[in-house]
Amino acid sequence: MADSATVRKVRELAQPLCDELGLFLWDVKFEKDGANWFLRVFIDSDEGITLDDCEALHRPLDKLLDEYDPIPQSYILEVSSPGLGRKLERPEHFEVCVGDRVKLRFFEPKNGSKEKSGVLEEYSGQEITVSGEKIKLSECASVRLDDDSDISVTEND
Repeated sequence: MADSATVRKVRELAQPLCDELGLFLWDVKFEKDGANWFLRVFIDSDEGITLDDCEALHRPLDKLLDEYDPIPQSYILEVSSPGLGRKLERPEHFEVCVGDRVKLRFFEPKNGSKEKSGVLEEYSGQEITVSGEKIKLSECASVRLDDDSDISVTEND
């Protein structure tokens, strides 16, 4: 998916700030929602994201955006975590998530199912390996982290 010029410029401004704060810049989206435009910056870290992390990026990024003014119309800046079931879209998403459980949704049924869950073992640009099976990304409608993977269910007698 190609980035718009606006998203590319915001990524250029946000990346050094994220590096300085020890954060991973997961994604930047500029989208219209209802009557308003939203600039959404998603961040992550190995320790997870707190409200303080979001604020630590929001303040200096807001100043840089005011200074460079890459967006001509009004917008609302949001800084947040991409969430537990985040979508993997960019090469760096797949690279950083090797070893994690993922959920795939296929455009067409594969082996009788439109979904598959397993461990992301390898990423090679156009193809991923999930629990020993090589899968072309072009066959996938979506690839997300499996947000149920850390939840265990126990029965009480």
